[in-house]
Amino acid sequence: MDGLPSILHADLDAFYASVEQLLDPALRGRPIAVGGGVVLAASYEARRFGVSGGMSGRLARERCPELVFVRGRFAEYRRLGDRVMEILGDYTPAVQRISVDEAFLDVGGSRRLFGEPAHIAAQIRRRVREEVGLPISVGAASTKHLAKIASQVAKPDGLVVVDPGREREFLDPLPVRLVWGVGPATEARLHARGVTTIGQLARASPEMVRGLLGAVHGASLQDRAGNRDPRPVRPSGRGRSVGAQSAFRRTAPTPDVLGPVLGHLADRVAGRLRKADRAGRTVTVRVRFRDLRSVSRARTVAEPVSCTLTLREIAEELVAAALVDHPGEREVTLLAVSVSRLEEHLAVQMELPVEGDDPHRPGSPSGTARMAVDRSMDAVRRRFGRGAVGYAAVALSDRTAVPDEFRELAEHDV
Repeated sequence: MDGLPSILHADLDAFYASVEQLLDPALRGRPIAVGGGVVLAASYEARRFGVSGGMSGRLARERCPELVFVRGRFAEYRRLGDRVMEILGDYTPAVQRISVDEAFLDVGGSRRLFGEPAHIAAQIRRRVREEVGLPISVGAASTKHLAKIASQVAKPDGLVVVDPGREREFLDPLPVRLVWGVGPATEARLHARGVTTIGQLARASPEMVRGLLGAVHGASLQDRAGNRDPRPVRPSGRGRSVGAQSAFRRTAPTPDVLGPVLGHLADRVAGRLRKADRAGRTVTVRVRFRDLRSVSRARTVAEPVSCTLTLREIAEELVAAALVDHPGEREVTLLAVSVSRLEEHLAVQMELPVEGDDPHRPGSPSGTARMAVDRSMDAVRRRFGRGAVGYAAVALSDRTAVPDEFRELAEHDV
């Protein structure tokens, strides 16, 4: 890293709502929300009334009686997001896509062709506006995390370049919530200790921060606040792992909660694995408790996993083990499931009957039956959409109100 602001973070503004306004000119300038029972995304016009993602539709209408709800055109989100990524790729092959609407770029090797990073960022913004019709904000800095903060400061529809030597001048007065990984609960805990700005977090006692937020999370946030971020921009390719997570209000980890949530996560992860003709040998779960501390458990299995029921069963066992190890924790706020050590998985080798019938082995009679069910559901979903078929425990649960199509736009294999 040469210290120059050669890393860009490009982030489309209010992407889902902006797409709806682009496709329907009658919605332009009006407060709109994507969703229905739950707000999936809100336009800037709606945000001025306090409407935000994750809010109930009832509360959103109370805050903004003129709010217009639209159902969401997920195929268009994907199409337009892909087109923007093509524009970014015109300037450098070092593009790391984070989700459907944002990416990091390393333009350090592009100066001789396209000019300085600020000029490249301006070109990107102009082309996205002219060729796609959407607003995009860009931050340029010497590290990924600083570039992401710069793009947030640039919103809406702006450009911020953090020049070398001015990093602390830029970061220190900004609100601590702009640090990647600081959500509302973490922000409240930091505020209670008088830490309201990024500079205060960078200078705070490490012992206090780690005691407040946990050793790993606290150290990570202080590194980011101190602009200690050596991560390179890693061009997107075939992912090394596939994962999904679900956050919720403080909830007792009872079987009627864990079962549907883990089933839903397993369905999303396994479906993405099968779509990519991949399977993985290491299953990892993460459980976050009410005080924001997280614990992880992992298991490496003999045969690669891409079957929904098998992944769910392994995840349930791992979560149960994590809870047994923390008997004092009575509430959870997040569950995550991921599969790593991936390999190509085009076909299943049938096993001889003498080897038994372990459903976790893909080639056993039960294992092949499970995969046949999954493949049949995959085919139905490709034709009629994800909501056309599913496992009953997941489909009938009230914990999956956010459409999977929306979740998957924000999930990228890493």
